Amino acid sequence: MAEQLIKPDLNFVKEIIASGGETLKKCYQCATCSVVCNIAPDDKPFPRKEMIYAQWGLKDKLLANPDIWLCHQCSDCTAYCPRGAKPGEVLGAVRKMAIKNYSSPSFLANIVNDPKYLFVLFGIPIVIFLVIIGALGNFSYIPKGEDGGISLSKFIPPLYVDIVFVPTAAFAALCFVLAIRKYWIDMRKGVDSAGKAISNLYPTIMDILTHKNFKKCDVTKDRTNAHLLVFYSFIGLAITTTIGVFYLYILKWDAPYPQTNIIKLIGNASAIALLIGITLVVTNRIKNKDKAGIGGYFDWLLISIIYGVVATGILSQVLRLADISLAYPMYFLHLVFVFVLFAYAPFSKMAHMVYRATAMVFAKATERDVEVK
Repeated sequence: MAEQLIKPDLNFVKEIIASGGETLKKCYQCATCSVVCNIAPDDKPFPRKEMIYAQWGLKDKLLANPDIWLCHQCSDCTAYCPRGAKPGEVLGAVRKMAIKNYSSPSFLANIVNDPKYLFVLFGIPIVIFLVIIGALGNFSYIPKGEDGGISLSKFIPPLYVDIVFVPTAAFAALCFVLAIRKYWIDMRKGVDSAGKAISNLYPTIMDILTHKNFKKCDVTKDRTNAHLLVFYSFIGLAITTTIGVFYLYILKWDAPYPQTNIIKLIGNASAIALLIGITLVVTNRIKNKDKAGIGGYFDWLLISIIYGVVATGILSQVLRLADISLAYPMYFLHLVFVFVLFAYAPFSKMAHMVYRATAMVFAKATERDVEVK
C-alpha cells in the first residue's frame, strides 16, 4: 500500500464548526449515516468518509470531493445519527466553505456570507437605481403612461434596466466559469474523465429536471415538490424575460402588455408558483427542524431574497393595475432584490445548482454515479 502524507488543518476544522458544523466532533464513525443514505452508492458511500476528512481537517481532500455536492441534504443521516452529529448539516457547512474556496473574486464570497455586510449587498443596487432615477429627473416628476395611469417603464425605462442587468449577468456568469473551472481541475486530479464529460450532460440535465435524487429522501421527502416548484418557476420567469426582450427589441412593443398576453400568463403563473414553492421550503424547514436542522444565515439569506423578488414583483403589478403610486417604490425594490439575487449568485447558496450539476456530471463521467439502491 502506497504511503500517504496527511496534513491536518486544525484551523479548517474550526472553520467548519463555526460555519454551521458545530456537531462535527460528536461523530464516532459508526457509519450509520452512510448506511441509511438512499443516494450514496454502495461502492463509495457518503457521508462517513466526509466526516472523517472534516474531523481530520483534510481541506483539499474534502473541498474537491464531488460527494459533498452529490449529497442533497435529505437529512436521513442526521435523523438516524445515534450521536447527534448531524452529518447533513456538517456537509451543508462544507459546501458553503467550498463555494468560498473556489469563488473568484474570493472577497465577494466573504462579504455575501457575513451578515454584517448585508447593507453593502443591498446598498450597491440601491445607489445604482437611485442614480438612474435622479438622472431621469423622476424624483420630482412622477411619469404617467399614455392613458394617464402608472407607467413603470417610464419611471425606470427597460433600456436602463438592461444597461444594469446585462453586465451584471455577464459578471455572474464569468465568476461561475472561473470557479467551476478550478473546481473541475481539482476533482480531476488523478482521474481520467475528460472524454466522457460532454456525453453525460444530457442524463445529468434529466436528473435535475425530474429531481430524481430528491425523491429518494425519506425524512424530508416533502422537499421534492417545494424544490420542483421553485426550480420550474425560475424557468418560467426566464422564459418570460426572453419573451419580453423579443417584444421590446425585435417587435418594438413597449410595456405594459395586456394581462391576457402570453408573457403575462407565463409570468404571473410562475410568480405565484414561486411564492408557493418558497413558502413550502420554509414550512418544510420549520416542520423538520428537530430532525434536519433549521439552517443558518447562508440558507435564510437566499430564501429571504427570493421572497423579496416575488413579493415586490407581484405587488408592483397589483399596485400598477390599481393605479396606486406606491407601485413606483415597489418596482424600485423589486429591481434591487433581482440585482442582489443574480449579481451575488456565484457566492450565495444560489451557487448550489451549478456546483451540484458539475459534480453530477463528473460522477457520471467517472462512473461514480451508479444505480445501486
